[in-house]
Amino acid sequence: MRGALLLVVASVATGVAAAAALALHWDDNITRVDESDLLAADRERPPAAEPDPEDPDAGDPVTLLLLGSDARDGRNGEIGGHAEGRRSDVAIVLHVSADRSRVELVSIPRDSMVAIPACRVTGGGSTRASSSAQFNEAFSRGWDAGRDLVSAASCTMTTVEHLTGVRLDGFVAVDFAGFVDVVDAMGGVPVCLPRDLDDERARLHLTAGTHVLDGAQAVALTRARHDLSDGSDTYRMGRQQALLAAMTTKVLHGGVLTDPPRLVRLVDAVTSSLTISKDVDPVGLAYALRSVRGEDVTFVTTPSGPDPRNDARVVWTDDADQLWDRVAADEPIVAAATGDEPSSTDEGSDEPVTASDGDPFDDRRPGVAITSADTRSAC
Repeated sequence: MRGALLLVVASVATGVAAAAALALHWDDNITRVDESDLLAADRERPPAAEPDPEDPDAGDPVTLLLLGSDARDGRNGEIGGHAEGRRSDVAIVLHVSADRSRVELVSIPRDSMVAIPACRVTGGGSTRASSSAQFNEAFSRGWDAGRDLVSAASCTMTTVEHLTGVRLDGFVAVDFAGFVDVVDAMGGVPVCLPRDLDDERARLHLTAGTHVLDGAQAVALTRARHDLSDGSDTYRMGRQQALLAAMTTKVLHGGVLTDPPRLVRLVDAVTSSLTISKDVDPVGLAYALRSVRGEDVTFVTTPSGPDPRNDARVVWTDDADQLWDRVAADEPIVAAATGDEPSSTDEGSDEPVTASDGDPFDDRRPGVAITSADTRSAC
C-alpha cells in the first residue's frame, strides 16, 4: 500500500487547502518522468473514457496506476532489508469518476498468474512476453531490461491495460522511506485493531485495541503476512487497504487540513517521495475532489481465487472481468451501495463487488469492499 496512500493523501483527501500548498511546493520536490514513448501506439491501447453527455458538470474520469516501488538500497534497505534490483509488491488502480463523486482503488494481487505482453524500455530494447507469469514480473522485467523506474512502471501499465481493458492516464510510484515520512508528517495514524498483529519478519508487534501508528509501525503493518492469518498476500492487501482508509480519514477529519504547519510538512513529505507521470495534475485533482467524503472512497481487491496448479498463486475470476468493465465504463464498482441498477455487463449474474459488513482490519476475500468511513480511530 506504500504507493497508494501517498497519492490518496495528497490528491484525494486534502482538498482546497492542500491544493494551494501543493502548488507552492510541487515543482521543487516532485520527480516527473515521461513514459509515453514506451507505451503502445494509441490505437493499440484501450480507448479513453468519455464524459457523460447528459451531465454538463462532468469532466473526464481519471485513472492512475499506483505503485509501491520496493527499492532495497540505502535508507530503504535499512527499513525493508537489503536486496539487489527493484520490484513492486503493490499495484493499485485508482479511478476518479468523471463527476468527481467517487474514488475507487482496486488492488491487483502481485501473485496473480496473468499474461504479460512484451514491453518497450529505455534504450530501445524490449522485454519478453509470457502467456502466464506472476503479475509483478512485469515491473521486474521492465526494470531489468531498461534499468530505470520509467521502464518498470510503463511495462506494468502496459500489462494492466492489456489485462483490464482500462485506459490509464499515468502512474505514481513511491518507496518505503517516503511512506514512513508521510505517516510521521501526519502525526501518526489512529487505528482500532480487532486482534493482535505479530509478525517477527516484518518487525510488527501490536496488540488488539487502539493505537496511533508511527511511520515505522505503519510500514511494518503493510509488510506483515508470514505470521498472520494464512500467511498469504491476499489478506495482507486487505490490511493495507484498511490502513490507507484510516489515513484518508485522518486527513479528512483529523485536523490536518486546519493545521497549516502540519499540512506543509505533509505536502513536503508527499511531494518529496513521489515519481509521477509528467501529464498528471495532482493539484487540479485535489481541487476537484475537495467535496469527497470518507464514504465516497472505496477499496477492493481484484476478485480472484487459488490457482489450481499452484495454491501459492491466484487467478482472476469471472467477477474480475465485470469489475474492470465497470471501471472502464465509469460506473460504481459497488452498485448496491449507491442504489444504482446493475449495468448491462452484469446481466444474469451477481454483482462483482460487495460491501463488507465486518471490521476493515478483518480478513476480507477479494471482491469485498470497504470505504474510508468504515474505519475507527478508537475502539
